[in-house]
Amino acid sequence: MSSFAHFTPLAASLPASVPFVGPEAIERSRGLTVKARIGANESGFGPAPSVLEAIGSAAAETWKYADPENFALKQALAAHLGCRPENFAIGEGIDSLLGQIVRLVIEPGAPVVSSFGAYPTFNFHVAGHGGRLVTTPYVDDREDMEGLLALVKRENAPLVYFANPDNPMGSWWDAERVVEFARSVPETCLLILDEAYCETAPDGATPAATALIDRPNVIRTRTFSKAYGLAGARVGYAISTPGNVQAFDKIRNHFGMSRISVAAALAALKDQDYLRTVVTSIVQARETIAGIARDNGLHPLPSATNFVTIDCGRDGTYARAIVDGLMEHGVFIRMPGVAPLNRCIRISTGPEPDMALLAEALPQVLRTLA
Repeated sequence: MSSFAHFTPLAASLPASVPFVGPEAIERSRGLTVKARIGANESGFGPAPSVLEAIGSAAAETWKYADPENFALKQALAAHLGCRPENFAIGEGIDSLLGQIVRLVIEPGAPVVSSFGAYPTFNFHVAGHGGRLVTTPYVDDREDMEGLLALVKRENAPLVYFANPDNPMGSWWDAERVVEFARSVPETCLLILDEAYCETAPDGATPAATALIDRPNVIRTRTFSKAYGLAGARVGYAISTPGNVQAFDKIRNHFGMSRISVAAALAALKDQDYLRTVVTSIVQARETIAGIARDNGLHPLPSATNFVTIDCGRDGTYARAIVDGLMEHGVFIRMPGVAPLNRCIRISTGPEPDMALLAEALPQVLRTLA
């Protein structure tokens, strides 16, 4: 298959890949239908009715571009989190913001520190900008902050990625320890503190939004994709110093935000009662998933996210067989990508019908693998 002969050497060297195979692609390739979509850490509980109403109202104005300065959303976030509007950068989900941060910091060949098995899309952006990924293993299924810090110092790395709570393991550190780690990162290294799952974390796990706001070498990323139920709307934001926020204006797509998505995010922020209801449902669903796992002789790991990671007790081949077997029953889940984390499967929380399908299908799949 031919392509333009004069792509950059970096682009020519990269594989054409998608970090996550979507359930739609699995349906197409395997001729199956997803009945329980509990693999992508979306919120099957959906957005608030007030958000859906706002989306409907905004649809009539979708012929307009969204405000390229994202003024209203920055104002709303500032009021909600106790910061200033100039502390926020808005982007098309955390994934887009991660790509922009890597672009701002990384030159070809520069070392970038992360955990081995952490969020693959971040690695995708590092490769896309020519960075050299350097990793340290998880310890007891948690990201190892001491290991990350040691690598940063050894490599004199300009960028380090750390997620709290963590994907794909669902683990977390308490806020005090996270702040201590952030303040230990050398000033020459930018820390990306990914807090995509902060709304589902227990009290004391997430530093206040203002806790690190004065540190130029810290950028925190958050999203409306998880607890707020807006994964398809693609709205994320970064929290940092005004100088760092202004740096995004040098490279971002100023008209990248959908007017409908911004309206949805504004409405979601206003409806905190609904958010609390959803978080309660997520906690209950985590307990349900953990119970289903134990009933089938598997070991659920503690979770601060909207998914539960389950230790299947063997290796990646066995875990993959469970993932594939569940898909035969229409239950879409995922698993970590590298050993030893890939001994596990990862199941997103969802409404009761999805949980019931999981409870019915899992023992059938395990019997075929016995």
